[in-house]
Amino acid sequence: MSTTLTLNLKVWRQANTQDKGKFETLKAEDIPVDASFLEMLDIVNEQLINDNREPIHFDHDCREGICGMCSLNINGIPHGKDSGITTCQLHMRKFNNNDTIWVEPFRSKAFPIIKDLAVDRTAFDRIIEAGGYIDVRTGSAQDANSLPIQKELADDAFASAACIGCGACVAACKNASAMLFVSAKVNHLNSLPQGQPEKNKRVLGMVRQMDSEGFGNCTNQFECEAACPKEISVDNIAKLNSSYTIAALGEAAGS
Repeated sequence: MSTTLTLNLKVWRQANTQDKGKFETLKAEDIPVDASFLEMLDIVNEQLINDNREPIHFDHDCREGICGMCSLNINGIPHGKDSGITTCQLHMRKFNNNDTIWVEPFRSKAFPIIKDLAVDRTAFDRIIEAGGYIDVRTGSAQDANSLPIQKELADDAFASAACIGCGACVAACKNASAMLFVSAKVNHLNSLPQGQPEKNKRVLGMVRQMDSEGFGNCTNQFECEAACPKEISVDNIAKLNSSYTIAALGEAAGS
């Protein structure tokens, strides 16, 4: 059995945000089957540099499925066809020799392309700034392990906190909705005692910031859950909708 692959890559190339962009055909040769998808791109980039050509620009950091930077659409699927993994955890043994692989950035109005496969996801940062925190004076917060929390609530908060903010949910959604991301961040804090004082403020602030960033509406197709590398449940979205309704009614009533 061969230990290397030859692949035909159709890679999205775009010089900057204003550029129209197009797919470029590249030959990837001598790719080890045990290489990760990002390592494959590294090898291709070395070949391009040796040929005095522009390398492919893409985001990466930890390469351990933690940071959420490696956000690529691979054959039309965020992070590739395997479930519960990020792009950096996808290995080339999942492909066959002479396969054609389409590689493009996450597509969303709220994620403008910086260059090639790299997109600007600072919209997520601004949503977090709108309420994804708790207000405490530095050094005055009670130790977390001294607060009694029911295991069910702790497990729910932990499952929501697993979100790495990669944006796969947005890329998979036909409406480019960020509801799974926002709901996970909101419910993580709203499930815990530390998050209760600002619960309504948090929900209203983060949802309204999400809308202002240009993300689409959720129509309950659940592609987001299927594409999420951390398998965040869409139950979070139902909880967010309920929390938002309560917060909005309270705001309207002046409470």
